[in-house]
Amino acid sequence: MKTLFGYADKNNIQIEYGRLPENKSISFSITDEDYVIIDYSLLFNQKEEGVHLAHELGHCATGSFYNLYSPLDIRMKHEIRADKWAIKHLISESKLDEAIANGYTEIWSLAEYFDVTEDFMKKVVCWYTYGNLDTELYF
Repeated sequence: MKTLFGYADKNNIQIEYGRLPENKSISFSITDEDYVIIDYSLLFNQKEEGVHLAHELGHCATGSFYNLYSPLDIRMKHEIRADKWAIKHLISESKLDEAIANGYTEIWSLAEYFDVTEDFMKKVVCWYTYGNLDTELYF
């Protein structure tokens, strides 16, 4: 988490907490300034907070913002870019390999080891193993 907050600070990304019951987090850019809003209910679940923060910072870092009102914008393209950024910044492929070599071979144990959610860990494994994020295909 310190690394993520450090990245945000270094890149002038404002992080705020508020009530977002449907999404848990959002990011957006206004006049060349990036913002992340995290649902304050996630403060009690560090794993979810970290995953949401990394994902939203991924939107900011890659400029992957979408227009809700444009029929031509492909939302999933932006979500995948943000997820890939989050994966690379939370868990490197070498760290994943090291954890597996040390006996963390189940999704739940890897998620605990890296302090992330199981859903996110599935994406990590899919990305580094198969080169995509289609968790439904493999899990």
